[in-house]
Amino acid sequence: QVQLVESGGGLVQAGGSLRLSCVASGRTFSTRAMAWFRQAPGKERDFVATITRNDGSAYYADSVKGRFTISRDNAKDTVYLQMNTLKPEDTAVYYCAAGPIPTAQSRGLYNYWGQGTQVTVSS
Repeated sequence: QVQLVESGGGLVQAGGSLRLSCVASGRTFSTRAMAWFRQAPGKERDFVATITRNDGSAYYADSVKGRFTISRDNAKDTVYLQMNTLKPEDTAVYYCAAGPIPTAQSRGLYNYWGQGTQVTVSS
């Protein structure tokens, strides 16, 4: 089992920045990929970004490319999401996820999830 705990969400004005953190514990050696997804009210949970454990390769949804950066510190079992130039449409609950398949972008391929952290961007 892997436990994930997110932090760092909050309220920010459009154009601002936030940094989310996700700390993993348990059988973290099985987490070849860690990712961020987000879910806005009334919408499905969508892929945001993922990063591989071994070489740190990162992949992003088109909607966040150039604005968000995912990174990880394997020694701390922590993954981060730096979000810059935030827009109102970025408002959502952000979830950290972990799974065994590097570069996976489908939520069905992640078997561990955090409880989520709310990000609200005001216009």
